[in-house]
Amino acid sequence: MNRLGQTWLALSFSAAAVLPAHAQVTVEMTKITCEQYILFAMGDPKDIAMWMTGYYSAKRNNTAFDLQEFREASKKVMDYCQANLKTPVMDAAEKVLGVKR
Repeated sequence: MNRLGQTWLALSFSAAAVLPAHAQVTVEMTKITCEQYILFAMGDPKDIAMWMTGYYSAKRNNTAFDLQEFREASKKVMDYCQANLKTPVMDAAEKVLGVKR
């Protein structure tokens, strides 16, 4: 490798070393309240709804994903949460959608 190639290689490794690291955050999903859910306090509600869809689908051994059903269920949970801010969002999903933990 010539000198220019070595320099570029060294620079690319140096640049990778100074990039900021992203911290991983672990969230106890059963503790997220409806208020936190609708106010984006624990993340984007769409991400939380997607996680819950996967969680409840796995409980039923369901590997299919219906986008329209997901949107409708997400809206039902959001509507319920707006009227019941202190309820844990997983409890809201269970009540509104009839799913079980």
